[in-house]
Amino acid sequence: MKIIVRSFFKTLRIVLGPVMLLKEALTQPQGVVRSEAGQQSVDKSCGALALYQYKTCPFCIKVRQEMRRLSLNISKVDAQPEGPARSELTQQGGHAKVPCLKITDEAGNSHWLYDSEKIIAYLRSHFAQVV
Repeated sequence: MKIIVRSFFKTLRIVLGPVMLLKEALTQPQGVVRSEAGQQSVDKSCGALALYQYKTCPFCIKVRQEMRRLSLNISKVDAQPEGPARSELTQQGGHAKVPCLKITDEAGNSHWLYDSEKIIAYLRSHFAQVV
């Protein structure tokens, strides 16, 4: 039964994935315009962030759209294929679940934030007011 369910969702991703990516590309929001110094400050802060994601995950798309809306240059890590990125997400974050925002503090400690709504709330609280 588990194989059938996985096969169904894999087929669904293959069929709907390109459509979702096209919709994302066509509906990109206008980004926030900041002063040059403000954007440099935001870019520096974004250096401590990484979004672990799957390209066609609807919740990941939602987070990426918010990143565009807020003009955030956060690195994106594709955690879908088996490999080092997925291993890091599982071992350090605790779950192979996306979207996940890796937040690294100045001391080098990482905090892993799961759930698209929580990630969006975090991004808005930290970057929406920077002008």
